Amino acid sequence: MKRFGTIILACAFFAAVFAVSLKAQPASPPAAGPSAPTSGAPAAEGTPVGKAGAGSELVPAAPPVLFTVLGLPVTNSMICTWIVAALIIVIVRVTTWKSIREIPSGGQNLMETLIEAWERLINDILDKRVAGWVFPFATTFFIFIVVSNLVDLVPGVGSIGSYHNGQFTPFFRPPTTDANLTVAMAGIFLVMSLYWAVRFDGFWGLIKHIFGVKMQTNKWAYPLFFLLFVFIGAMELLSIGFARPVALAMRLYGNIFAGESILDMIFHNQSLLLSLVLSSFMYFYETFVCIVQAFVFAMLVVAFVGTMCTHTEENGH
Repeated sequence: MKRFGTIILACAFFAAVFAVSLKAQPASPPAAGPSAPTSGAPAAEGTPVGKAGAGSELVPAAPPVLFTVLGLPVTNSMICTWIVAALIIVIVRVTTWKSIREIPSGGQNLMETLIEAWERLINDILDKRVAGWVFPFATTFFIFIVVSNLVDLVPGVGSIGSYHNGQFTPFFRPPTTDANLTVAMAGIFLVMSLYWAVRFDGFWGLIKHIFGVKMQTNKWAYPLFFLLFVFIGAMELLSIGFARPVALAMRLYGNIFAGESILDMIFHNQSLLLSLVLSSFMYFYETFVCIVQAFVFAMLVVAFVGTMCTHTEENGH
């Protein structure tokens, strides 16, 4: 175990050294553009702080558009999303290239171990029928998010790009640092969770599950408790339709975007030695954060679906 930890720390240090060499000195601007400072140099006096540009050390919230296809903008985060999707497909295909063996070995063994662990975990949380619906969905989310998050740590991401009119535009940006992607995933979760809830309880069963009186009472107190549970149901409906998707999207986006911003500030530090020390620590820490955030997103999906797809005893008067 100690040897494994030493290997991880060594990898983090060498990755940080390589990243500092790339990110601290991105491609120089064209000679004809004397007004374009390099991203490794401090901003010229009078340059507004906080605006994305060659002299800024802040990661812009909105990913820049690289080109358009049939009038549709293509951003650097979209390019990385396509690369991540292709990488996952290739890895899965390579690990099962010849055939699926009854006694797994090598890559197939690793893939089956991970998937079986996920399946056991989800079966322990959800109804068996619901677990069969949610398992491939949550597992796909986890795999895609963890790979997308780890793109943040690949040397060259955010630093390899081009200058245009003195503005440095990176070719690649981690997919989960784009709020458009995290909001889209949360929207997909909302649609699928409602579909599963209706499939599990039926439409009126779901309405009763949200707004029904969930306690035993007499006929005189029933109207009062009915109004109380209608109010509680309205709050639950607000949580299902708004609070939960926002929590999923913003938690993932905020954590990964913050990590990318911190790394960017470290790489632009004027002291090379300080950049190496801080970035080595941050690479190790961000690896942990990237994996944990993917796990949290997937488990929240499972937990939120579990609260909707449960049989609750609603007692009448």
